[in-house]
Amino acid sequence: MRQRIYLKSCVSTLILLATFSTVIAQIAPPPDYDQKLSDVVVSATRSGTQLDQMSLNTTILTKEVLESSPDQTIDQVLKNVPGVFLNDVPYYQKDPTGQSINVRGLGYGRTLVLIDGLPANDAFYGTVQWNLVPMSSIESVEFVRGGVSSLWGNYGMGGVININTKTPKNSGQDVSASYGSFATGNVAASKDLIVSDAMQMRFSADYFSSEGFQNYATISPGSPGNIKNGMGTDAIKNSNVRLQNYFKPTQDTNAFLRLGYSTMADLSNNYSIAPNLIQTADVAAGSTTNLDVDKKAQVNVYYQAANFYKQTANNLSAAPYKPYINANYTDPYSTVGASAQYTHDLKAVGIDQYILGVDARNISASNQTNNLGTTGAVSSVNYAQGQQNFYGLLGQIKSSASVIPLEATVGARIDAWNSQTPTSYNAGANGVNPLYQAIPNQSKTQLSPSLGLLYKATRNWDLRSAAYQAFHAPSMNNTLRSYGNSVSGYSLANPNLTPETMTGYEVGTDYRWRGGFAQLTAFNNYIQNAIASYRITNANAAFANSLCAAAGISGCSTSTGGYTNVSYYTNQQNLLSRGIELQYHQDINTQWALDGGYSYTNTMLTWTATTDPINTQVGGVPRNMANAGLTYYPVPRASLTTTVRYVGNSWMSTGSLPVPAYALVGLKASYELTPQASVFASVVNLFNRQYVTFNIASQASAYQAGMPQAITVGARLQF
Repeated sequence: MRQRIYLKSCVSTLILLATFSTVIAQIAPPPDYDQKLSDVVVSATRSGTQLDQMSLNTTILTKEVLESSPDQTIDQVLKNVPGVFLNDVPYYQKDPTGQSINVRGLGYGRTLVLIDGLPANDAFYGTVQWNLVPMSSIESVEFVRGGVSSLWGNYGMGGVININTKTPKNSGQDVSASYGSFATGNVAASKDLIVSDAMQMRFSADYFSSEGFQNYATISPGSPGNIKNGMGTDAIKNSNVRLQNYFKPTQDTNAFLRLGYSTMADLSNNYSIAPNLIQTADVAAGSTTNLDVDKKAQVNVYYQAANFYKQTANNLSAAPYKPYINANYTDPYSTVGASAQYTHDLKAVGIDQYILGVDARNISASNQTNNLGTTGAVSSVNYAQGQQNFYGLLGQIKSSASVIPLEATVGARIDAWNSQTPTSYNAGANGVNPLYQAIPNQSKTQLSPSLGLLYKATRNWDLRSAAYQAFHAPSMNNTLRSYGNSVSGYSLANPNLTPETMTGYEVGTDYRWRGGFAQLTAFNNYIQNAIASYRITNANAAFANSLCAAAGISGCSTSTGGYTNVSYYTNQQNLLSRGIELQYHQDINTQWALDGGYSYTNTMLTWTATTDPINTQVGGVPRNMANAGLTYYPVPRASLTTTVRYVGNSWMSTGSLPVPAYALVGLKASYELTPQASVFASVVNLFNRQYVTFNIASQASAYQAGMPQAITVGARLQF
C-alpha cells in the first residue's frame, strides 16, 4: 500500500511540475540536439571526424539526452541505444565479473570502452566497471559501431564507446544528490578552478549506495530453492575521487594530467557473509602539440592498478543449513600503456588527411583461488601469474573525390600480441605439495585493415558502407582463473587460448532535415576461433579427468552425477551475427520531440566443438528490440519525458530457458528553478511489471528478475 501511495505522489508531483511550469513562463524551442552536425566532432575516431562524415553507424548521446533519461546509471542509458545488448538489471545488481556490454550480439567483452579517449576495459576480466563513470561526471557519449581494430586494436570488434567527462568551465562548485527506491542514493560534488588561461583544474567526488532488489529468481527452474538461508538483496557501496588538470606548457601545446581512485564493495553473490571488494587507482597524462597549422602530434600515457577480492558462499546440505564461504580469490592486476600519433591535414595530391600512430600496453595479473570446506579449512589452492603485451602500428588516410561527392577512409593496423604464464600451480589442503605446470608462451601477429566509403547523395542524404577486420585477445580471467565447487560447478582456465578474428561489413544511410534525422544500417559480422565455454560431458570423461587433475580438483567427475557442470574455455567455435539498426529523432515543434530506435539481430554459432547447438539464436541476444521516447517542453526550463522499451523473445542459454518478450515504461521530469538550481524526478518501470530479463552472456542456468519499479528524486546546485 505504501508503494502505491508513493507512486501516486510522484506522478502527481510530475503533473503539477509541468502545469506550474506552463503558467509561469513562455514557450521556447527545445534543447539543441546532435542533428546540428557542424558542432559535433567524434573524438573516438582518433582523427576528429565530424559526425556527418562517419562511414560507420554512429550515435552521440548529448548532455540533453543523458539528462532526459529516466535511468540513473550510464549502462542503463546505453541499453536503449540500437545495437546494444544490456539487460534491465543495473550494473550494481551484477557480479563485478559480469559488468560488461554486448554490441551487435557479438558477445560481452568484445567492445572497447574509453573514458576521455583512453582505454577503460577492465585489465583482468575485459569487462567494464561502470561505477567509474557516474552520470554526474559525464558530458557526452560517442558510440561508433563496427570493427574499429584498425584504430584501436584489441576489443575493437563490436565498436567503441567513448565517454567524455566534464572539464573545468569556471571557478564554481557543483553539488548534486538523489535518493530513491531500495535505499538507492547518490551524492556528487565538484570544484572547478580556473587559475589562468594556461592552468585549469577540476576536483570531483561521488558516493553511491543501494540495498538493491532480489535478483535471484523465485520462479522455475529451481523455485523456491534458489532462495536459501543467509541470502538477501545485492547491496552495494562505491565511491570515486578524481583530479583533472589541464594546462598549456607552451603556446602550441595543450596537456592534461588525471588522477583517480575508486572503491566498490558489493554482495553480488547475495550472501551477507561474502562481500566483494574492488580498489582501483589510475593516472593518465598526455599532450597535443600543434607543429604547424595543419600538423599535430599527440602523446598519451596511462597506468591503472586494481585489487579484486571476491568470495562465494553456499548453504550446508544438512541441518542446520547455515551458509558458509566455499571459496575466495584475490586478483591483483595492473596495466600500463602509451601511445603516440602524428596527424597531417594535407589536403593535397588527393589526400585530405593522414595519421600515423604507435601504441603499446602491458597487463600483469595473478589469481589465487582458495577452495574451502564447510568448516572453513582450505581444501585446495590454485595459483597463476602472467602477463599480456600488446604492440600496435597504425596508419589511416582520408580522401575526397573531386568529380563525385565521395569520401574514402582507408586504414590498417598491425598488432603483435603475446601471453606469458610463468607461474601456475595447484596445491592440496592449505597449499601444501604444489604441482607446477609448464605453460608455453602464446603469440600472434594480426593485421586489421578497414575501408569506409561515404557518398553524399544530397546535402541532407548520405550513403555509407564499410568493411573491416578486427581481433580480440582472451582476457586473463580466461587464461589464469580456475574456480568453482562441487555444488555450483567448475570453470577451468586455459592459458593456451589465442585471439579471435572477425571480418565484417555494413551498409547504411543517414537522412537529416531541419528538425531531426534518421539512420538505417545493415551489418554482417563473422568471428572465427571465438572463445567459448566448453561444457564437458560424460562422453569425454578422459579429457575431463585430465583437466580436473591439472587444475588440482579432486572428485569433479562425480559432481551432480557427471561432468555436466564442468566447463573449459576454448577457441573452438565460429559465430555469425547479422542485423539491422534504425534510429530516429524529430523535433515536432517547439514543445514536443520524438525519439525512436529498433534493432533486429540474428546471431548464431555456425560451428562449435561445445555442446551448444548451431544455427540457433544464441542466449543473451533478443532478435527484436525497440524503444521510443516522447519529450514535452512546457517552458524553456522544464521537460517531461516518457519512454517505452520493448525486448522481444530470447533465450537465457542457447536453445534453452526461453525468455518471454516484455515492455517497460519510464518517466522523467526536470525543472530548472534558477540558472543555478534544478530538480528532477524519475520512475523506472512505471507500472511495476514483474518480468524476467535476458542474460548478458550466451549461457545461464537460471532466470534473472528484471528491475522492478524504482522511483528517484534529486537536485543539483551550482554556485
